[in-house]
Amino acid sequence: MAEHITTKRDPQLGIGEVLARTGRDLAELLRCEVELARLEITEEARGFARASAVLVAGAVAAFLALLLLLFAAAWGLAEVMAPGFAFLIVAGVVGVLATAMLMIGRRRIARIDPVPQQTATTLKEDARWARQQLR
Repeated sequence: MAEHITTKRDPQLGIGEVLARTGRDLAELLRCEVELARLEITEEARGFARASAVLVAGAVAAFLALLLLLFAAAWGLAEVMAPGFAFLIVAGVVGVLATAMLMIGRRRIARIDPVPQQTATTLKEDARWARQQLR
């Protein structure tokens, strides 16, 4: 993208040409940095979407499990054991599964870094380069 950025100093160039080239180089550099930031943010958004899908799936599973728990416990287990113990057993199993899914999604979201690190690093390098060009 930025293959025409000037890296050598030509003693024959006047200050106007040097400033014009520097301006063009900086504009091209800025365009490249904006594109890099866009790509990094897109990548992070995809990771966030995947982690969010796991969280949503966990929440839906927890809700459905709660409904199933009420019916199964009320109709089935009350026939086999004391109704209170039946509710506790089913609720414990469903709670463990829902908690596991929610923790996995939460951990995935925690790993996502919203700051485009590569862009931040190259912006610092670009600032150093621009200062050297103006000296």
